Amino acid sequence: MRQAQTLNEAQLRRVIQYCRSRRHPTRDETIILVSFYAGLRAKEIAALTVGNVFDEAGNVRTQFILSAEQSKGGHTRTVYLNQRLRKALLEYSASIRTAKPHHALFESQKGGHFSANTMCQLFLDIYKAVGLKDASSHSGRRTYITRLANKGVGVRLLAELAGHSHISTTQRYIDVNAEQLSEAVELL
Repeated sequence: MRQAQTLNEAQLRRVIQYCRSRRHPTRDETIILVSFYAGLRAKEIAALTVGNVFDEAGNVRTQFILSAEQSKGGHTRTVYLNQRLRKALLEYSASIRTAKPHHALFESQKGGHFSANTMCQLFLDIYKAVGLKDASSHSGRRTYITRLANKGVGVRLLAELAGHSHISTTQRYIDVNAEQLSEAVELL
C-alpha cells in the first residue's frame, strides 16, 4: 500500500489558503490543523466532541483523552495540543453553534458528526483542489510524525503520541528524503 504524502510548509500553507476560500473556511482549516498538529486519524477527527477539546468554561484544553470508541484499536489515548493548535481551536470556538460537551466538534453538512468516510473525502477534495494527488487523510498524521522525528523526538515517544502499540508501526510513518540523507552524512 502506498504511503500518504508528507507535506512541506509551503504545501501546508497552500492547503490552508484554499480552505479559507471554501464554504466552511474556519471548520475546514481547523480540521486540517488538527490533522497536522495533533496527528489524529480522520476517524478520530470525525469523532471529536466539543467536550474533548473545550472545558466547562470554554477554554481550550492542553490535552484530552480520546475514548476507545473514538480511536483505532479500541484503546484510549491522551492527545496533546500545542500552542498553535490551541490558538486555532480558540478561534474556531466562535463558530460553534453549541457548547454542549457531547456535540460534534466539527459538524457535517447535515449536522452532527462526520462519518469517517466523509471526513476522508473532505481531505481528498481539499488536497485534489490544490494539486496534491498523493495526499490523503493520513498526510497530516504522517507529516506530524515525520516532523517530530526530524526534530529529534525518539521513536518510543512518537509511538505514544501516535497511539501506536508497536514502534515498528511508527517507524513506517517517518518519511525520509534526499535532503535529510545529505544532512545526515554531514554530521560525521
